[in-house]
Amino acid sequence: MIGRVGARVAAGSVSAAIALVTLGPATAHHVGTYVPKDNEITTNFKQIKFSVQAGRFDVALRLFETGPLQADMRARATTLPAGLEAGLHAALERGDGAEVERRLMIFFAARARDLAREAARQTADPTRSREARAAIGARFLEAIWRYYNLVDFAVAQRDDTTSVAIRLAFDEATGYARSAAAPDRLREPLSRIAHVLSTLIESSTPARRGS
Repeated sequence: MIGRVGARVAAGSVSAAIALVTLGPATAHHVGTYVPKDNEITTNFKQIKFSVQAGRFDVALRLFETGPLQADMRARATTLPAGLEAGLHAALERGDGAEVERRLMIFFAARARDLAREAARQTADPTRSREARAAIGARFLEAIWRYYNLVDFAVAQRDDTTSVAIRLAFDEATGYARSAAAPDRLREPLSRIAHVLSTLIESSTPARRGS
């Protein structure tokens, strides 16, 4: 189900980006093993996921209706496929685990896509110093991975090529973020992440199936 992270990308690249964010000691993380700290939305996602896995759709529905994930979906409705929230609610009501997974995958892919777009914009700002753009890139990369990491397994089950493309672009961007001499190169892999995720969202929400 959602949230399992495979290990396909070479180790070592994410550690520097995280160090830029935390200003703490470097740790040997990489895309395949690093799991960012949860926030209230990712915590709520995991509660819903585990309830669905246990077959407790009544509990999952209540957690969705009362939790921050639904509130965030509503706040971002204009950037999401039409009816995504309503369809997720309906899937929980009828106990359709596969459909719950698909819709949650779309939501978190959209979250990561929007962050990648904003990161590309901000790291290309010529009014900021190279050091500032590198630090901004690192912070956005951590946020992108916080959301995408939750659904990478679901993405890989559908199209492993998409999963690998996102991971490689993320790894490349992280390498640029760790060097204050290379933030000008961040825009391309960040834009690639956004493009691949947009394609994933579109292909996962064909008109004939609704949102």
